[in-house]
This record gives sequence, structure tokens and C-alpha cells, in this order.
Amino acid sequence: MIQQADFPPPSHAAFHIDRFHPEDAEGIVRLVHSVYGSHYPIPLFYDANALIDANRKGRYLSFVARADSGEIVGVNHLFPSTPNPSLLECGVGMVHREYRGAGINTRILQYIYEVFVPEHPHIETVFGEAVCNHVIQHRMMERFAFIETAIEVALMPASAYSKEESASGRVATLDAFRSYRRKPHRIFLPEPYADMLRTITARLDDVRETTPSSQSIPLTESSVIDLKMFDFAQVARIAVRAIGSDFAKAFDTIEREAIERSAVVLQTWLNLGTPWVGKAVEMLRDRGYIFGGLLPRWFDTDGLLMQKLLCNPNFEEIQLLSAFSKELLAYIRQDGRS
Repeated sequence: MIQQADFPPPSHAAFHIDRFHPEDAEGIVRLVHSVYGSHYPIPLFYDANALIDANRKGRYLSFVARADSGEIVGVNHLFPSTPNPSLLECGVGMVHREYRGAGINTRILQYIYEVFVPEHPHIETVFGEAVCNHVIQHRMMERFAFIETAIEVALMPASAYSKEESASGRVATLDAFRSYRRKPHRIFLPEPYADMLRTITARLDDVRETTPSSQSIPLTESSVIDLKMFDFAQVARIAVRAIGSDFAKAFDTIEREAIERSAVVLQTWLNLGTPWVGKAVEMLRDRGYIFGGLLPRWFDTDGLLMQKLLCNPNFEEIQLLSAFSKELLAYIRQDGRS
């Protein structure tokens, strides 16, 4: 097993930003150990060979800060995590504690957002999930013109941050998006959330046509629902790709499986490009789901995040920077009370 490296002291902290090379993989694993110990929830980042393979296949694109010694002292990634291959997530970022304050993460993100993505036109939108046990990442979102649209309550277990002792309970994330290639489209707004969704879309840097979602689900439509479990975090992500007349029964089957597999956070993605999405929202609200936010370009058209919490939401511990993100959290809390 690769263990933590003896990192050079910060006085020798000259570094440069680079794309991933296979010889960087073991250094990234050492970095993960140094920051998270053995508690990082994505096993791939403890396996150098798996990380090399993931970069080769495009499942993760690693960007590194390499010290003059050759050691990897910072890393961040782009990777697909949604139903839309043109939308990539930026995340799995970390900097060795001895090198913090040297601007490493900012330099990596600047390369990703201002150099790499503009040079790759197949990447149309980028988003990130900023943890809410501090606001450091929120400042990066503001710096690089990302727009907050959703809050994933209680997403990560406190154990993921045990080495740094930076969280006393489950940690929320603030989701923010940046559009690089615009694609105007129509979305359908479920009545309970129409005003807030209009507020969010008005803040975005591309255009949507909004129409109330008032149609009934056609009898000829069938549901297509995918479940992805994150066992370590006890999180279930349920992607509703199609809403059919069998939605209630099909969804209940998926949700039952998630709970049987010990999920305490259930997230559901609904496609706002579906004219009858409002009917699915009604059914989910009846099952205890609350608002999470807008997910721009999630299905190529926009998505709606709804979430059900079978754990302490830890609302009082959520740290936010911007006035709008605080407004969004207040809205989510109120939706949970109604």
C-alpha cells in the first residue's frame, strides 16, 4: 500500500501546474492519504493503477500541482457524473496541508476553467459541489463566475473529514454551474417550485423558456429510473430519465431498494424538459421529498433535484457565503416544514 510521502517543507514550495502523467498516480494516492487518511469515500483514489486507467478512459481527468521535487502537492479533476456527457463535474480536489496558502488550488482551477475547458468544445457546462463545512470553495466559485443553483443537504458523512476534524456531522454541498456553450431550451416548472425556479434561472448566463408543468402523464409512457448507491456515504442517487404512467410503482421499488441498502440520503433527479414533470413532483412530495434546486443542463435540458433525508440534516452547521445561497437554504428548510 502506498503511504504518505515525506513532503518537502513549504519554504521549498515552488510548483507548476500540469496535466496528468501516469507517473503521477502514486503521488496522487500519497496525497489522498496525507489529507484524508484511509477515509476518502472513492476507493479508486487509493489505487494508482486504477487512477491511470481512469485517466486513459476519460472517467477522470486529473490536473496536478507538481513540486520541484516531483511530488504531487495538489490535484483536482474533471469527470462525467450526470446523464449529460457534455456536462462535467470539477471535484476531488485537495492540497497537502504543508502547501496550503500558496495558491495551488486557485492555479489548478484557473488552468481547468480558463485554459483546458475553452480548448475542448465538447465540454459545454462545468459544475462543482462545494462542501459547506467551510466557505473556501465558495470563494473559488465566485472568482471563476460559477452560479449557485442547488444545495445537497447532508451529502457527506463526517467520517470523510475525520483526519482534519473539520466536521461534526454530515456535510452539505453547494452546487454551482458555469456555461461555456449556450443552448437555449424550454423547461416546465412544477407549480410548488415555479417561483424559486424562475429566480434561479434568471441568475443563469444562458436562456431558458419557462412554461408551467400542467400536463397529465400519458398512459403510453413508461418510466426509466436508474439507481446509483454510494455505500460509504449512505447516499442514493435516483435518476429519473423518463416519467411514465407507472411512475409511482416504479419509483417505490427503487426507493425501497435504496433504503434496504442503508441509504439515509435519497436524491432524485427529475428532467424539467418533461411537460408532465409536475405530476412526479407531487408524488415525491407526498413521499417526503423536498426541494434541492435546479441542475442546469443535467439531462441536456435542466434537471430538478429533490431530496429525502433519513438522518439529521445538520442545517445549523451549513456554512454559506453568498446572500443567494443563504436564501436558497432558507427556502429548502421551509419546504421541509411544509
